[in-house]
Amino acid sequence: MEHFGFWSVLPPVLAILLAIRTKQVFVALIFGIWLGWVIIHGGNLLQGTLATVQALVDVFKDEGNTKTIMFSALVGALIAFIQRSGGVLGFVNRVETWLQRLQTRQGTSNRKAIQWLAWLTGILIFVESSISVLTVGALYRPVFDKLKISREKLAYIADSSSAPACILIPFNAWGAYIMGLILLQGFTDPVAMMIQVFPYNFYPILALGMVAFIISSGRDFGPMKKAEVRARDLGKLMADDAQPVVSSEITMMDSKTGVIPKARHMLVPIATMVVMMPLMLAFTGWESVEHASSISGHLFQAIGKGSGSSAVLYAVILALLVAMIQYRSAKIMKLSELIDVAFKGIGGLMPIALLMLFAFAIGNVCRSLGTGIYVAEFTQSWLSPALVPLLLFLVSGFIAFSTGTSWGTFAIMMAIAVPMAQTLDANIPMAIAAVLGGGVFGDHCSPISDTTILSSMAAASDHIDHVKTQLPYALLMGSVAALLYLVGGFLGTL
Repeated sequence: MEHFGFWSVLPPVLAILLAIRTKQVFVALIFGIWLGWVIIHGGNLLQGTLATVQALVDVFKDEGNTKTIMFSALVGALIAFIQRSGGVLGFVNRVETWLQRLQTRQGTSNRKAIQWLAWLTGILIFVESSISVLTVGALYRPVFDKLKISREKLAYIADSSSAPACILIPFNAWGAYIMGLILLQGFTDPVAMMIQVFPYNFYPILALGMVAFIISSGRDFGPMKKAEVRARDLGKLMADDAQPVVSSEITMMDSKTGVIPKARHMLVPIATMVVMMPLMLAFTGWESVEHASSISGHLFQAIGKGSGSSAVLYAVILALLVAMIQYRSAKIMKLSELIDVAFKGIGGLMPIALLMLFAFAIGNVCRSLGTGIYVAEFTQSWLSPALVPLLLFLVSGFIAFSTGTSWGTFAIMMAIAVPMAQTLDANIPMAIAAVLGGGVFGDHCSPISDTTILSSMAAASDHIDHVKTQLPYALLMGSVAALLYLVGGFLGTL
């Protein structure tokens, strides 16, 4: 059986609704996982419960899952290091000095200037979405806190600038993965196809533009407006009932007494992690390249074939080693204190590691249920050429929303979208763009998306509050993108 019909979508949808309604993400995810395995075992509660426990164990059978969970925990050690060493305080002081000079010369608002910097950083680190959101969070959270900008706004900027930039600038693992899927559909030059796809990638372009508009105009709306008023007027960075996925012991850790705050104690480890990410992608994929006409071509292919989970894990480990050597040589901390701080940081991020575990588990049960296959088959029968781009966008968005993975959505929908567009004589680049944009759109709306979870972690925000405040912006831009695909689809049939 490829899918379980309507029952295929019930567990992820109920998990999402429960998470938004109760704000208990862990409970919602475990309920969705359990319900999924009960359905798979024909309604047998005992077998479904036992299968749920086994499914959580089986997450660690996948090396990529294990490495990603380890990475999520080790990032806590890095955050604790840069806090304790005085690096964060030094960076905040440096940025405040720069903002004062900027305000004196140009009359620019400090709040706007720092948000522009965060947005630009998220775009420039297009090599990998996880590194992008984590870097934006680590660099700018202390400054946002100082300027009384809500944690929800930081999470939104990080989330809505990372994946859109990664998919629009495909010189990374995202681009290599997508071009591999395009190659499987019989196109001999996937790079040329990606160039044709770019102007039709409406949602990522609109999402980046929406962040820029909100920053420049200051016209927040919906839950985000309430969050910004709360932070600016009351000094409350989060709601009273917020449950941030990062422990305050990490985000509020004081600098060591007697240490002179220096920005380089933060920037050197962070830069190490960012720079080592593409290098580790190339390293892990180097031997997988069979034919390349040049060194640069070999390098690009190696990055595309590299292991993203291995690369981020190796990058954060190297960043930790660099930080330890830097702090030890500067006599900031002894080895025993470095170890203690590292364990405190890891402990503070255990909630996010568990969240990643549950996110992987619900993704696995969705695959076993055939959620994506069912949704795709359900809509395929009533597609028309003019509606192909619109419905591909909506279906891809729903699959990504339900499963929490844009990459999984790409794999499912690309194999359906290209043949469908060819058969119905629809615009093929627009059809591919609709799948890509829909995957990112659904990812932005889903509380079980790994990128959304990481954005909450990076900003030390309440996860459901991040989803609620980002959702109106994502839905607005998603609606505009859907309208553009509708118009584009009809124009393509003329």
